[in-house]
Amino acid sequence: MSETADDLPRVLQQLWGLEGPARPGPKPTFHISDLARAAIRLADAGGLGAVSMSKVAAELGRTTMSLYRYVDSKDDLYVVMLEEAFGPPAPVDPGADWRARITTWAMTFRDAIRRHPWALQVPVFEPPLSPLQLEWMENGLRAFEDTPLTPQDSLSAMLLVNIYVRGVGALTMDMATKAEDAGEANLTYARRLKLLADPERFPAIAGNLAARRTSDFDVDYDADDFSFGLNTVLDGIQALITRRTA
Repeated sequence: MSETADDLPRVLQQLWGLEGPARPGPKPTFHISDLARAAIRLADAGGLGAVSMSKVAAELGRTTMSLYRYVDSKDDLYVVMLEEAFGPPAPVDPGADWRARITTWAMTFRDAIRRHPWALQVPVFEPPLSPLQLEWMENGLRAFEDTPLTPQDSLSAMLLVNIYVRGVGALTMDMATKAEDAGEANLTYARRLKLLADPERFPAIAGNLAARRTSDFDVDYDADDFSFGLNTVLDGIQALITRRTA
């Protein structure tokens, strides 16, 4: 049985401009993106837990019930929040190779998470279906369009990069410090780690610390380790491309 526009959830109908006849009652005052921006302001200020239908309504100067003219549930509100927060992906550079394309895709994704870290806390119940989220998927798949990867390979490779970016974002989200304090925070951590990592109990940690210079810790792990991990992931994809070519 094929799907029609009428079968789509109302939030998707609105995002895609596929709405049916107007509902009875007063004419809507806002666009669904207005709800998204109000909710994003709350989430940016207080985390995802600060977002509720009542608080979004208050942000817009309306009643809670009035929001249900736009969304059917809080999950629908999350859909429009993500659509607005991530925005469109970086354009695909037709002259770039697959590695440059997916690197740009990953960096843009990482930057969006840095701007709105609460996005990683949004429950994911199904793959993306909103317009801009599908543009992200489209550009991620297009990164591999000139490679010998199969369609399933390309999808899996894109998901692997997606999972890596999300994982690093989740790991660093609660550990983030101001950029100007990051170096000192890393040095403090190294000093404390040397104090606590007894060589007999933690020989690998102690050996790693002993082999490194103090200046090695004065780095931006969020940026430097991200690049190291991403390049390692891409090396694995390159190995698969090489096997497919052979």
